[in-house]
Amino acid sequence: MLMKGDMMKLLGKIGLILFIMAMICYRYSQINFLNEINEVKNVKTSPLKVEVQRKSGVETLDMNTYLIGVVASEMSPTYELEALKAQCVAARTFVTSRNYQVDDTTNTQVYRDNNQLKEDWGSSFKTYYQKVKEAVLDTEDEILTYHGEVISALFYAQSCGKSANAKDYFGSDIPYLVSVDSASDKQEVDHVQEVCIDVATFMQKLQLDDVPYRVDVPIRYTSGYVNTWQINAQVFSGREVREALGLRSSAFEVTFDGDAFTFITKGFGHGVGMSQRGANAMAKKGFDYQQILKHYYRGVDIIKKTYK
Repeated sequence: MLMKGDMMKLLGKIGLILFIMAMICYRYSQINFLNEINEVKNVKTSPLKVEVQRKSGVETLDMNTYLIGVVASEMSPTYELEALKAQCVAARTFVTSRNYQVDDTTNTQVYRDNNQLKEDWGSSFKTYYQKVKEAVLDTEDEILTYHGEVISALFYAQSCGKSANAKDYFGSDIPYLVSVDSASDKQEVDHVQEVCIDVATFMQKLQLDDVPYRVDVPIRYTSGYVNTWQINAQVFSGREVREALGLRSSAFEVTFDGDAFTFITKGFGHGVGMSQRGANAMAKKGFDYQQILKHYYRGVDIIKKTYK
């Protein structure tokens, strides 16, 4: 029979063994992580450099490395390869139109580095990374132009069933950003969202002085997005309402019971340009990335950017 002292020594040895085993497992996981990171570092570099404003300061990246981090952040890596390729060309065009100076947030394009992607993707990191890298390299140097000028390649998560005209949301006509069909977006399980907002919050966010006494039915564009909505004597644009209230879309229906407003929104995003969900649906039907891009950006050319 073990004495108390012997028992304490035995427990101490067991604890030491468990500690050593835990350190070995941790070390192995770190080595495995570094190996995965090193494996994907071998990306063909582009002569183009992008300046990315991050919390730590400005980081200069070659275009291919930057695009991998952007496409992986802006579109799900589970999407079809042709949809990812379409996203690559749109993202490359966008940063080109910004003279290669962006930040890593939704103000321009979201960018996450390999360490962040590894944290998000876990054991799927290598598979997802290789897929996104393939999309980037298969479309290398390709950008979208309209009459020889680089376009503003806007994109968003999903439409209300049609994309919106640029003028309807941003106030300016842009010939390649016009309303097109994207009916497959309506089949997504999260296409519709219901949000209830109490009167006090509603008034505060829309800066209303009087309690709502006149609430008209919103006037819509043919695309389905709200054009204007009158509350009391004030007329708001659909964009103003969406941004003030934090709605997912300016394609909304609304009811008011005297105490609260209930919004039913359709889609997710501003609706101008390429629907990412729509792009994936087209890819599943067999459309390639060039067909997807030319559906959402009308009259554009896909060219290879050359370097002097």
